[in-house]
Amino acid sequence: MTNIAGIHIPDSRLALDAQDILKEHGSELLWNHSNRVYLFGALQGEKAKKNYDGELLYVSALFHDLGLTKQYSSQDKRFEVDGANAARQFLAHYQIEEDSIQLVWDAIALHTTIGVAEHKENEVALLYAGVGLDVMGEGYYDLTDEERNAIIKAFPRNQFKKEILPAFFEGFRHKPETTFGNIKSDVCALYIPDYKSKNFCDCVLHSPWSE
Repeated sequence: MTNIAGIHIPDSRLALDAQDILKEHGSELLWNHSNRVYLFGALQGEKAKKNYDGELLYVSALFHDLGLTKQYSSQDKRFEVDGANAARQFLAHYQIEEDSIQLVWDAIALHTTIGVAEHKENEVALLYAGVGLDVMGEGYYDLTDEERNAIIKAFPRNQFKKEILPAFFEGFRHKPETTFGNIKSDVCALYIPDYKSKNFCDCVLHSPWSE
């Protein structure tokens, strides 16, 4: 049993199999990031005294960026949806209730959806919180130095700020149109010269309606 910063990392067959998938198809960057996301999210859940299923949260964290990998990336869907679909397919092989599978799907699919995910079920909200803390430092000061350092020691950041943005872009550079309406459009704008995202107002004004 592994405990980091007071948080237990699930070691069930389900959790270990999910680990194997990320290790096989992901990278060291995604491995460390995904585990930190779980720990940060779970720790925030404990501090807020929220009830949550640690195993489902852990699987959600391990799969949340799997849609960035070649193995699981589609040609036309948001990478978040690709990761959610991969998790659904994975969980279908276990005796997991459909409600729980849907919960994991929602957590992964909505983990970049600002203003929505934090108001959903605890597992969805905590995955979102873990991602926000690791990527953008949201809630950084809600944790102690000791808690943050314990997590980073176990799963190092290793120039994370420098490495994560190009990793994001590499995962959807073949389908930048899927970032329309979400924060990952900013990544495309950073790496694609003269990038111009589809504009919602244009969609309204140039729709096929006559009025």
